[in-house]
Amino acid sequence: MKPFARSAAAVPEDRHPDHAPLELEHFLPYRLSILSNTVSQAIADDYQRRFDLSMTEWRVMAVLARFDGLSAREVAERTAMDKVAVSRALARLVESGRVSRSTHDGDKRRSVLGLSEAGWAIHDEVAPMARAHERELLAKLDEDERAWLMRILDKLQER
Repeated sequence: MKPFARSAAAVPEDRHPDHAPLELEHFLPYRLSILSNTVSQAIADDYQRRFDLSMTEWRVMAVLARFDGLSAREVAERTAMDKVAVSRALARLVESGRVSRSTHDGDKRRSVLGLSEAGWAIHDEVAPMARAHERELLAKLDEDERAWLMRILDKLQER
């Protein structure tokens, strides 16, 4: 058998041209996802080990540090994360005392979330680590490339 030869079962000879396989290694959404996962996991390993904090929990905490008093729905919207994942992360953060939950003007239907003192203590250790990791990553690019990267990301995120 020749190297890299495909078996007959893997590639039918009568394959229709409309059924060409997607080349993930060249597919932008896939490449962005892989890059995001790789970059995020590098810093996440440290805060997961030190604080028993998942990536989703950290992102929720980071959003609440920036925008105090959000509801769970608003956190999910700002992070573009799955509502169920955000809800689970919030439940764990509230249970661990890292996030406080209160009601909005006595309306039990709307909760207001914020970092607790314990949450701020963790945030104030993890945020500088995240910024340092970002600086290290961006140092691979020159000034023009960094500016272009930000412009391109902004443009691709426009709705």
